[in-house]
Amino acid sequence: MVQPAGASVTPTRWSAPARRIPLDEKGHKLHLITCTHAEHANAILDIFNEAIVHSTALYDYVPRPIEAMDAWFAAKESAGFPVIGAVDDDGVLLGFASYGVFRERPAYKYSVEHSVYVHKDQRGKGIGIALMRALIAEARARGVHVLVGGIDVGNPSSIAMHERLGFVHAGTIREAGFKFGRWLDVGFWQLVLDTPSDPVDG
Repeated sequence: MVQPAGASVTPTRWSAPARRIPLDEKGHKLHLITCTHAEHANAILDIFNEAIVHSTALYDYVPRPIEAMDAWFAAKESAGFPVIGAVDDDGVLLGFASYGVFRERPAYKYSVEHSVYVHKDQRGKGIGIALMRALIAEARARGVHVLVGGIDVGNPSSIAMHERLGFVHAGTIREAGFKFGRWLDVGFWQLVLDTPSDPVDG
């Protein structure tokens, strides 16, 4: 995912500078928004299910029903986790990024595990990296210290994007998954932030 040089982003509520990305020759632009269940559950589900059926981006076997989005959004909302979407000028969702609990034990409270997905027809346009930059800025604003991405090692474009953003490889679990008749290795990439300024126990 290559970011066009010299482009700038529509200002959003995120504190870090964003970049505006031309999506096509008609000059359509990318806008970053907060996703809601009412407006975006169906579009997010479509992106999830395409990844489940056709890729190893998700280690699921069966497409999810629409009811699954109720619990997904409820978990994000109850924990205060962001769901950042990228939409075009017509409001069509092109991709989204979010994060959730890394591990359940309380001392992991400053670490999160994130995910970013882009619609199959919109990949390679810089949408994923724009979403990740916004997500990183949001994580920093909320006092997150470490972002962790679990990536199938057969996904070089996602690995390259994360490394471009400063993520470093923290280890690989060999043959952690089995899908499409083969064993899958999952690698972990992490980004350590300079937040929070005053971490505490408890």
